Amino acid sequence: MSLKKKSNTSTSTSVSTTASSPWEKYENPEIAQKLIHYIKEKTAPGMKFMEVCGTHTTNISRYGLRRLLNEGPELVSGPGCPVCVTDPGDVENFLTLARQKNVVLTTFGDLLKIPGESGSLSTARACGADIRVVYSPSDAVQIAAENPGRETVFLGAGFETTTPAVLLALKEAIRLGLNNFSLYLLHKITTRAVHHLLETGGTSLNGFLLPGHVSAVTGRHAWDYISELFGLPAVVTGFALNDILWGIRCLSDLNSRNEAAVINGYQRVVKETGNTRAQELIKMYLEKKTSAWRGMGEIPASGLFLKEEYAFYDARHRFSLPPPGKISEPEGCLCGEILKGNRRPFDCKLFAKTCFPEEPAGPCMVSSEGACAAYYYYEKEA
Repeated sequence: MSLKKKSNTSTSTSVSTTASSPWEKYENPEIAQKLIHYIKEKTAPGMKFMEVCGTHTTNISRYGLRRLLNEGPELVSGPGCPVCVTDPGDVENFLTLARQKNVVLTTFGDLLKIPGESGSLSTARACGADIRVVYSPSDAVQIAAENPGRETVFLGAGFETTTPAVLLALKEAIRLGLNNFSLYLLHKITTRAVHHLLETGGTSLNGFLLPGHVSAVTGRHAWDYISELFGLPAVVTGFALNDILWGIRCLSDLNSRNEAAVINGYQRVVKETGNTRAQELIKMYLEKKTSAWRGMGEIPASGLFLKEEYAFYDARHRFSLPPPGKISEPEGCLCGEILKGNRRPFDCKLFAKTCFPEEPAGPCMVSSEGACAAYYYYEKEA
């Protein structure tokens, strides 16, 4: 039975609700109530589960699950938003590129407002830089083809999910013989970030909700180390309410049995070994290197960079950009601790005071998948 949000045209319900009832938005409130009750009954006090996906974070907030699970397991956000973990030194390199003459910067929209030490791409565009929002990396290839006298750079920030699409765009640029197209890649490996969190031991957790779209590329088995090395349960889940609730219930069950396992709760999309064609594409063009994650520092083998034979298409190489320098976070910003699951957005003294989605002080408020943005839109009045 579906647990989808109720459509605007639906008028039937078998549970008494009021306008302020948290159950009113569900088509089947009895099922949601039973699942919530089961989870709260099954979960021992003090349990903390981390969702490792910005879409999970957004939907958990949208559905009010943190409020409904009060006195049940605590749900904390992890490093699941690619914009949020983009190192501020890389943002400065973006701005350096924006100031280059004869350069067209192309990017997805959520990178525009990420704050750097000397501004943002949004402010640079307002000052005349040619920065264009695209909806696909292939759009950047088309812009390069239509502007042969100008350099076109695509800023690629993302996880395993979006990496293949960027590489397909590169493959097309090579096929077309474009010599004015390059990439500034910031693609990171989510599995390495979670491993780093557990290895450093700075965060006390009892289980993970794992991202379904990342796992569609990597496969379920890429997460086995969570149970095998660290003795914790984890569940790969989708993003609908029933997927999320099922994942939380599964974590509660596994914890109650003291069982460490990585369960695939998204079998309609995720396979054991993942998308082998996408994996082969990544191996063809990219290699793993140490990468800086905002708030988490440098993590070995966590970044995907163009191989030496494709250096011509690497904007870092083409424009002789220096390695990103170390830049301090805005005073009072807790994004680093929020990304590690140690603090909540409400704990930050900047939240909804001097930091807003339209004027963010830190990266977690920039993207719609950032924890601070999700709390701001859906939970600040709770």
